Amino acid sequence: MKVSSENLSSFIREVMLKKGMSEEHAIICAQVLTMADLRGVDSHGVARLSGYLRLIEKGRINPKPTFTFEERKKTMLRLNADRSIGLVSAHIAMQKSIELTDIYGSSWVGIYNSNHFGIAAAHAMMALKHDFIGFSMSNASPLVVPSGGKERMLGTNPICVAVPAENDDSFVLDMATSAAANGKLEIAKRNNKEIPEGWAIDDYGQNTKDPNALKNGGSLLPLGSDKDHGYHKGYGLGSWVDIFSGVLTGASFGPWAPPFVSFLEPSNDMPGEGLGHFVGCWDIDGFSPKGTAKKQVSIWLERFRNSTPINSQKVKAAGDLEKATTDERVKNGIPLNPEVSKDIKEIASLLNIKDPF
Repeated sequence: MKVSSENLSSFIREVMLKKGMSEEHAIICAQVLTMADLRGVDSHGVARLSGYLRLIEKGRINPKPTFTFEERKKTMLRLNADRSIGLVSAHIAMQKSIELTDIYGSSWVGIYNSNHFGIAAAHAMMALKHDFIGFSMSNASPLVVPSGGKERMLGTNPICVAVPAENDDSFVLDMATSAAANGKLEIAKRNNKEIPEGWAIDDYGQNTKDPNALKNGGSLLPLGSDKDHGYHKGYGLGSWVDIFSGVLTGASFGPWAPPFVSFLEPSNDMPGEGLGHFVGCWDIDGFSPKGTAKKQVSIWLERFRNSTPINSQKVKAAGDLEKATTDERVKNGIPLNPEVSKDIKEIASLLNIKDPF
């Protein structure tokens, strides 16, 4: 089943309004979730909506937050998100960072007392239209083992950097620091497929292809998957995200990060508050004249795209696949898994609003 991006966005907005959000915040949620589905990150789009609603009902997401910025330095701030949905708190923080970068050339905001923030690209890419480099990262529910361990200590902890080029082109790296995002297992489970070896281990610490591995006590592996393939690098990147997003901001971190699912309660001995994010910008003009810098990025992109491929498929730069997917889905609609479509219809019925189909 397919749905238009306009209908899907309008539906998400209505749902969030029904749950008590302001018009501004409901629109932000709709934009971020629809953007994920347009870019082909189906695990983080409308498929997450029911999970957010359960957290609102549980009282863990506050639909009417009061945001409080604390200026630590002129270009470094901390935001108490007041248990906001992360889709909104990271957006608001990036707006503030953009304002300050326009004055000072760069700016950073650490966020705590927040929740899951969707795709990192949604926040980092806000900087592109200002000719700024955007950056975003977040810690997440502990599902990932450290290299050499079998206890869940880190989240999938995504990182995104977005760099502007000429003619609205850009370099957009948006990646989890685990071998695969949790959502990839959810997609495999919905499609009745095995997962590739190297994504997860079972509760005995052995490699598994079972998409239900996490449900059955297993864990995700860091990027690299094993010692021979450098999983210490993924472990290091995930740790960096956790320290910047959680340890330094006042959010919870490591094994204490609150779970996304509503049926598991956050730990009583959490050393911080909620999930944490870290966002910021650099003005590209600060490195060399804006026109020169953007031209150089364009040259870089085109050279890599025109490098020698293995087969007939052209080499892609970071963000190219997502851009192509967006163009195709804007034109032809967003395909939804039957289980996600069923979820949407149930939400529509429960809230007495029209479904987007």
